[in-house]
This record gives sequence, C-alpha cells and structure tokens, in this order.
Amino acid sequence: MNKQDFMKLAIDLSIENIDKGGGPFGAVIVKDNKVIAASGNSVTNDLDPTAHAEVNAIRKAAKVLGNFDLSGCEIYASCEPCPMCLGAIYWARIDKLYFANTKTDADKIGFSDKFIYDEFDKKVSERDLKTENFMREEALEAFRIWENSQIKTEY
Repeated sequence: MNKQDFMKLAIDLSIENIDKGGGPFGAVIVKDNKVIAASGNSVTNDLDPTAHAEVNAIRKAAKVLGNFDLSGCEIYASCEPCPMCLGAIYWARIDKLYFANTKTDADKIGFSDKFIYDEFDKKVSERDLKTENFMREEALEAFRIWENSQIKTEY
C-alpha cells in the first residue's frame, strides 16, 4: 500500500462514520507499511469529548503494539488535527502526520479550533476558562517521589 491508499482509508472512515452517527473524521495508524489501527470520531456516540478519530486510533494502536510509545508509526487523518489530537500525536511520538482536509475546511462546517488556539496565547488569568493555581507545594510531593522512584516507567 502507499500513502494514497492509507489516506483513502482515513477518508472512507470519515464518510462511513457519518452514517454511524459520528463526526466526519477518520484516522489510520500505520507501522512498517501495515495498518495497525483505524478509527472514526465517536464523540457523540460514546458521549466522550476526547473520542476524536486520532485519539481513538492512538488508543487502539497502543494496545495492538503493547506500548504507549508509537515511534516508527505514521498517522493519516482525514482532517488536520485539533490541538488535543495534535498534542496526543506528539505524546505518542508518532513519526509523521499526513492530513487531508484543513482546519479552515473544518471551520466552514462548524468544527472550529480557533477559540482554543486563541486561548493558548492568553495569560492563564485572562483565559475564558476560569483557572486558579493553589496547593502547589503539597502537590510537588508526588513529583519528588516520581523523580526519585526506581520503579517508574519514563514517558
């Protein structure tokens, strides 16, 4: 299979997903030229705001490979990933991202990420999400324990 074949799978998933009551998004994860995982968006079906196609595919791929580190994998997304999905792709250490529709295309049909990108540029105290930082010293205890742990798995 080639890049076009993998992207066609992601696009087909995005179209099929609409008939299943999900959003128009699909994602495929490939390793060594083989599909490891594929998923559509299931936010509304699962009542889970994090169940975007890319996140769902990452979760499946991690289980298939038995590892949270997806180095050596590529992801094909039917649309440019939102900030959450892009963050998940980075955390999963996926080597390469391919996408078809752009975030501008998504915005035109009501899926806008602009407000999130705008929030990132604001100081914490100026964000729309009211945020308060407190009990930091108490919480640092977990970080100290982690830092000195001999049984931790770094990620």
